[in-house]
Amino acid sequence: MLEGKAMVEDTDMPIKMQVQAMSAASYALDLFDVSDCKSIAAHIKKEFDKIYGPGWQCVVGSNFGCFFTHTKGTFIYFRLETLNFLIFKGAAA
Repeated sequence: MLEGKAMVEDTDMPIKMQVQAMSAASYALDLFDVSDCKSIAAHIKKEFDKIYGPGWQCVVGSNFGCFFTHTKGTFIYFRLETLNFLIFKGAAA
């Protein structure tokens, strides 16, 4: 399933959730063209909303920056193939 090895850059997620994030990303790359970052991100977000409840956000691309507040234990940033993945659950300010 994980053809290319994912490289976790930063996370505070439990291991089980990290594995789910990387599996969801790998599956989304199988479903969509690598250039369709919006569909890839939407697929991952919907999967996390379904499994872990609403409020998840996902950013996918090769060049992006962001600043956000997240719920503790719900953040991961990793690389897989040519893309970077940022997944987190939003938090109230």
